[in-house]
Amino acid sequence: MTALPERTAPVSGVHDFVGIGLGPFNLGLACLTEPIAELDGVFLESKPDFEWHRGMFLDGAHLQTPFMSDLVTLADPTSPYSFLNYLKERGRLYSFYIRENFYPLRVEYDDYCRWAASKLGSIRFDTTVTEVTHDAADELYTVRTEAGDTYRARHLVLGTGTVPYIPEACRDLGGDFFHNARYTDRKAELQTKKSITIVGSGQSAAEIYHELLAEIDTHGYQLNWVTRSPRFFPLEYTKLTLEMTSPDYIDYFRALPEETRYRLEKEQKGLYKGINSDLIDSIFDLLYQKNVESGGRPVPTRLLSNSTLNTARYEDGVYHLGFRQDEQGKDFEITTEGLVLATGYHYRRPAFLEPVRDRLRLDGHGRFDVARNYAVDVTGRGIFLQNAGVHTHSVTSPDLGMGPYRNSCIIRELLGTEYYPVEKTIAFQEFAV
Repeated sequence: MTALPERTAPVSGVHDFVGIGLGPFNLGLACLTEPIAELDGVFLESKPDFEWHRGMFLDGAHLQTPFMSDLVTLADPTSPYSFLNYLKERGRLYSFYIRENFYPLRVEYDDYCRWAASKLGSIRFDTTVTEVTHDAADELYTVRTEAGDTYRARHLVLGTGTVPYIPEACRDLGGDFFHNARYTDRKAELQTKKSITIVGSGQSAAEIYHELLAEIDTHGYQLNWVTRSPRFFPLEYTKLTLEMTSPDYIDYFRALPEETRYRLEKEQKGLYKGINSDLIDSIFDLLYQKNVESGGRPVPTRLLSNSTLNTARYEDGVYHLGFRQDEQGKDFEITTEGLVLATGYHYRRPAFLEPVRDRLRLDGHGRFDVARNYAVDVTGRGIFLQNAGVHTHSVTSPDLGMGPYRNSCIIRELLGTEYYPVEKTIAFQEFAV
């Protein structure tokens, strides 16, 4: 095992690290570093407050991971920033216990994160980073903000997260289409349309389809759901599969050849982008109910799989969407007034990193070559990355429950010693031979 480097002596006005971006992962790092007197860090977030997928706060929508996958518990079960302590302070601990459901509501998880953020003094909201530079003489990074402030630090932790992905066919497309990230804000306007089409697969698409289907009789629209996936894949949630969210699997996956990892990245999407099986069943049951209630008339809805969106144009308030049924090799068109893209998110390397591009390690595909310890710089311990590492760390990268593990590893690198015990192996199965 490689010895951890010794921590350098303090320098006046210099932080040990600057965290850029404040999603759940960097917020978890803020919580876990707060009690460590030997670490001085600051977190910069461009938004005025914490915000997590607020456009998808549908009634009853919940996390797909249990409450133990909170910001801190799997690193420090005694932390005052745990979800259970949040419930206690909110006066809902017994209600949550009686509810007998391990999965927090999505709006509840967002409130929990906002609660945790409000207790921390290391967070700077309304702070947009514009540039990061590196001084080789003193081996420090300088982070500059839109307001003209500067922060100097030995390390950076990137937590800017992912941005909505818009398919190429829909870029520069006119009209009022939107990504599902804005769904709750745009729902009322959407339901005034005579027809609505949802493009995409996964949990978000399914939740939107289910909600719009439930209200189809009230508003009288035609509702379509189109996905290029071969079927409406359920999230695989069996226990031996869940062992893939483990240090053991990270070790195995990270050691594979780059091309093998990229192939597996495509094949494993169903392990973290699938639909909750209960929701799939609810959609079927609702379709059955609507069919019975219609008295034999066709329910105005279509579900189409194996269909890739290739072209799109907007004319006179109507979208003309050109699809190809991949297995049949046939092209077809859907016309619709309302268009929702539930097409997921992707990582975009922040422009503020351009001045330190020569210090970043990139792989053969031009993406971050994320080291086993989550570093992405040439020194192997200067710049760390939250999330955005599915191609190097597999399904553990976006998993909320693996956030505390990753932060424990990053803290170990920042301190030069293991403050929170880092699990080495937890799986019963063997991934490598």
